[in-house]
Amino acid sequence: MTPRKKAAAHSKLFILDTNVLLHDPTSLFRFEEHDICLPMFVLEELDNKKKGMTEVARNARQASRFLDEIVNDAPRNIEEGIALKSDAHKNCTGRLYLQTSFVKHELPQNLELGKADNAILGVIIGLQQQQPERAVILVSKDINMRIKARALGLDAQDYFNDKVLEDTDLLYGGVLQLPVDFWETHGRDMESWLRDGHTYYRIHGPLCGAFFINQFVYKEDDTPFYARVLEQDENSAVLRTLTDYTHSKNNVWGIVARNREQNFVLNLLMDPEIDFVTLLGQAGTGKTLLTLAAGLMQTLESKRYTEIIITRVTVPVGEDIGFLPGTEEEKMTPWMGALDDNLDVLNKTDEEAGDWGKAATRDLIRSRIKIKSLNFMRGRTFLNKFIIIDESQNLTPKQMKTLITRAGPGTKVVCMGNIAQIDTPYLTEGSSGLTYVVDRFKGWEHGGHITLMRGERSRLADHAGEVL
Repeated sequence: MTPRKKAAAHSKLFILDTNVLLHDPTSLFRFEEHDICLPMFVLEELDNKKKGMTEVARNARQASRFLDEIVNDAPRNIEEGIALKSDAHKNCTGRLYLQTSFVKHELPQNLELGKADNAILGVIIGLQQQQPERAVILVSKDINMRIKARALGLDAQDYFNDKVLEDTDLLYGGVLQLPVDFWETHGRDMESWLRDGHTYYRIHGPLCGAFFINQFVYKEDDTPFYARVLEQDENSAVLRTLTDYTHSKNNVWGIVARNREQNFVLNLLMDPEIDFVTLLGQAGTGKTLLTLAAGLMQTLESKRYTEIIITRVTVPVGEDIGFLPGTEEEKMTPWMGALDDNLDVLNKTDEEAGDWGKAATRDLIRSRIKIKSLNFMRGRTFLNKFIIIDESQNLTPKQMKTLITRAGPGTKVVCMGNIAQIDTPYLTEGSSGLTYVVDRFKGWEHGGHITLMRGERSRLADHAGEVL
């Protein structure tokens, strides 16, 4: 294996660690004009990981299939490298090199021999000595592997291609505060009309190009203004005023919005034209309570949906407690403590029902709520369902796609989570499936997003969220 020296002038050589392929099998085609190299130990580890039904095993098998397709098209002299460019990957002009010979290099004595990570580092040192004029870079999701590489004077990087955003502060929030002089700069030639209890405004001005469809805009001064963007182009936009869910006459299953963002959330959840809602926010901002209240109202009162389906990723925060007994629903019950907590709150809103009435209501509610495991979602189609995906910050973009594409006609999907509390290994705030869908769905006419800012759980919870 001696990657082409003529390529040294314009392309780098990236050595991929196994965890990069297990995290994203398509990483083989993500390095554009640069070459990639797979040491023999990486192929061995890939082979060891391919058994089972876990996401890691599936990714290992997919990476092996990609490698099989690439190597099948290889010339007889595999040491010259295999072109990665194909009809499906036209931007990928680099070459793939497989380790075909033993790279003999003495590792530092303090590195344990026979360990896969150290063997990969030995290959990188050998390649660097063979091609001193070319950048040879390790790509790994393993922080310790990168630290060891840098300690040996080697270049090492994280795999960034799966990140939607480098800085999550730039993530779309779904809300925009209008400037003080908004009406002066945008009110000229304004049209307004009433329809179905809402006021519509067609405005013209420089801010219109920065709006997104279904973004909420507000202005809080002597005459507060809250609206949602229904249409927009570079020079004009149509805004529609909101239903005021902070007023008790518009309560949703006994729940009223306690702040501005909660009012925006209920406007999205109760709108039949919105099929997909994403909610971000720290603990105690009301994501689950508002979503359950809206789901129950539209399932039991207006009969818009036939039932509520709740699912979440079963990633433990501490040590795993082992296998759980019972049916699928019984196994999921310990993960659904938040559901029971919120049902208690929703059940208390009916003061006149008495203990028997509350028990009957609770049984009726539970009969319309189904708890499903993520593991059995593939291949299903849900018709006229209200689907809640809780703790969705722990989903990968691929898992998120699998879940959202289950939605059939008349189904609404609500994804919620807190990207500051990710428990899945190798996922970060920038590469979480929740961040991915928020960024990809912004501006879609049947989707909406809100980042909730204010906690409403208790003064203790709010203070803990700030100082801990």
